[in-house]
Amino acid sequence: MGKQIIRIPEDFILGAAASAWQTEGWFGKKDFQDSYLDLWYKKDKNVWHNGYGPAIATDFYHRYSEDIRYMKEVGITHYRTSINWSRFLVDYENAIVDEDYAAYISDVIDELIRNGIEPMLCLEHYELPAILFEKYEGWNSRHVVELFVKYAEKVFERYGNRVKNWFTFNEPIVIQTRIYLDAVRWPYEQNTDKWMQWNFNKVLASAKVVQLFNEMKSKGITDGKIGIILNPEVTYPRSSAEHDVKAAQMFDLFFNRMFLDPCIKGEYPQVLFDLLEKHNVSFQYTEEDLQIIKNNIVDFVGLNLYSPKRVKARSSRWNENIPFHPEYYYENFELPGRKMNRSRGWEIYPKIMYDMAIRMKEEYGNIEWFVSENGMGVENENRFKNDEDIIQDDYRINFISEHLKWLLKAVEEGSNCKGYMLWSFTDNVSPMNAFKNRYGLVEINLDDYRNRKLKKSAYWYKKLIETKEFEVDNVNEYK
Repeated sequence: MGKQIIRIPEDFILGAAASAWQTEGWFGKKDFQDSYLDLWYKKDKNVWHNGYGPAIATDFYHRYSEDIRYMKEVGITHYRTSINWSRFLVDYENAIVDEDYAAYISDVIDELIRNGIEPMLCLEHYELPAILFEKYEGWNSRHVVELFVKYAEKVFERYGNRVKNWFTFNEPIVIQTRIYLDAVRWPYEQNTDKWMQWNFNKVLASAKVVQLFNEMKSKGITDGKIGIILNPEVTYPRSSAEHDVKAAQMFDLFFNRMFLDPCIKGEYPQVLFDLLEKHNVSFQYTEEDLQIIKNNIVDFVGLNLYSPKRVKARSSRWNENIPFHPEYYYENFELPGRKMNRSRGWEIYPKIMYDMAIRMKEEYGNIEWFVSENGMGVENENRFKNDEDIIQDDYRINFISEHLKWLLKAVEEGSNCKGYMLWSFTDNVSPMNAFKNRYGLVEINLDDYRNRKLKKSAYWYKKLIETKEFEVDNVNEYK
């Protein structure tokens, strides 16, 4: 089998991503500064793998200098993480800053810049303050939208000139889908009206923060650009038949275009509002809200891309006695013979990169974008250690290579993709899975946090960054 050399454009970003709550731990956190994730963990610890949650995470709060030295050693040029809203303030109503936490964030930014790494910061990566969830039902409340804008203003005042790449949200559809649509996360309340209100209020909050950022930029307080991190699931119908194609279009409408369209185009698809009205899904918005959304689209967008979504037309009658769920229009479909990551239960289909990239070019004005997350979580990686105690994660190297190959094919064809961010730099804690599946270039030893080790993939990624080229098998599995 022959090999193909893939070359990477010189200005193409090769970085890594994480979040505050998945890395920092709770050291120095005040009792009232829980996030929604902290609250969920405390209320329902047994559903997290081995009961392990965000209390220690990767201890980045203490070990960020060490981790950043590893980043420099590997050669990554950009690092995306978040600021923990729940920890950044001591008074959420009046946006009074926690000076200890703010100093820590400042030190992390300085350390990244000192090591030649561009910080990319997100304002909310599931870190909604627990107090606001309990008091106002979180993003169900317009008041929380205004509190988020106040918080953003304080962040921009502190770091607006040092950080050039900002994001309002990471995966804004996820939390409410898990709680209110599928009822698989605490507090397990199936409520489609709340699901849609959270969706809308996050879009509105994002637009208001974009507006604020641009106003502060005109005064010289902020610099750079502001975007949003979305997680579209590239959707494929079971067949080319009209009923299956329609099912895929409906999934795409409710879960992908829900945020892609208003954030990038400034408008919701009218068909979405028509269907929500048809199914009596009630949520509050005004024409003024829609105008704010229209006038404040993002500068660029990050897309988290992991696996495809396959659907088919429903073959069974929907139970009309339960609240509306988009599954009214589709059922999940599992492709026979699909390539799988068995640890995660996800299909591996690298062509999602190409298909989404071309869609960004053709349907979304070829807006500037980048892959903000892509990676492979594998269970029990210790079984792959060699005699030097280094994890031989060739599966991760192959996964990245195949996805990059398809992404760069789309770049060659004119898609305005500026880079690729691996999830994640170190192993880190995830909702429910905790440390069960490892994603990092760097191994975290939970028995001894001082004992961090680069995996084989880290050395490969370093070479990738240095040479701007890599090899793949010269075979097209996805014609």
